[in-house]
Amino acid sequence: MRPRVISVVGARPQFVKAAPLSVALRHSFTEVLVHTGQHYDYGMSDVFFDELGMQAPDYHLGVGSASHGAQTGNLLRALEDVMQQEAPDAVIVFGDTNSTLAAALAAAKLNIPVAHVEAGLRSFNRRMPEEINRVVADRLSRWLFVPSSSSRRLLNAEGIVDGIHDVGDIMYDAVLQHSEHASSISSLPASAGLAPGAYYVCTVHRAENTDGPDTLRRIFSALSQLSAPVVLPAHPRTRKVLDAFEVDLPANVRVVEPLGYFDMLQLVRSSACVLTDSGGLQKEAYYLGVPCVTLREETEWVETVESGWNRLAGADPDRIGRALEHFKSPPVDRPELYGDGHTAGRISAILLQELGG
Repeated sequence: MRPRVISVVGARPQFVKAAPLSVALRHSFTEVLVHTGQHYDYGMSDVFFDELGMQAPDYHLGVGSASHGAQTGNLLRALEDVMQQEAPDAVIVFGDTNSTLAAALAAAKLNIPVAHVEAGLRSFNRRMPEEINRVVADRLSRWLFVPSSSSRRLLNAEGIVDGIHDVGDIMYDAVLQHSEHASSISSLPASAGLAPGAYYVCTVHRAENTDGPDTLRRIFSALSQLSAPVVLPAHPRTRKVLDAFEVDLPANVRVVEPLGYFDMLQLVRSSACVLTDSGGLQKEAYYLGVPCVTLREETEWVETVESGWNRLAGADPDRIGRALEHFKSPPVDRPELYGDGHTAGRISAILLQELGG
């Protein structure tokens, strides 16, 4: 009998991570895909299922937005019902969202073993909800699939030594599988009137940068000093702040709706530099050979900084400006930091060995 697993996704980075693993799992497992609805509109959700060739979710919980406590509570209740109905051999969670936390908690309380994909990451900033989510998920997981040796060391330092597997970064699988296809079907950047290497890409969505208008204004102040266009695909949270506080946009900043995976890959690949507070985009920029300025004071992906391709600048206009000036001459070498692009196969093989079938 094939082992039965539930994969829980809820936000756009998780769809990207789940897609290659779902393909690998379906050779030997019965996979039940649960979409919590944490991200729920087409641009943040459905387009990824369409583009990545993922099966339609077996369950769509439609939880939607709420405060962290309310959203996590709603997720916990709904996920517990699904797990009791499906009785899986394991539950797979991804990354560090409230969906990750709720799924790990629900499974642990039902004595269902948890597999955490992208385990062992730490920003050491407990003000970030994501940091709380990843720490708790790691504590509750039987299998901790880490993207690098530094993640293993961080878990070991917390006293977690069992069940850790160095498998690489599953987002690298996705970039390798889809980047060439993206270049053949996406019309960007030409359709936006942009020349390769002559524009920047910026994304801002984390609470520390969007809880009010002042931080956004500081970031925009830095962007206004650039002589080239800046494309800013706006997360709904960011759009809400821009509209509520009537934040003035610099003339060179183009705010657009969230992009699908293929368009975003192609837009990043052809840009001069990425400015972001997204963990996933830091890695995608690295894989595509594009320098990155991280609009935070820390990053979980420390190897990208150590390699010289990523610089931390917070929301300080001067630091952002210096980082962009530095990247006018980007590094030459790009070492293989997070595996070889076969992470999904490794995870599936380990779970199959553990669960039988």
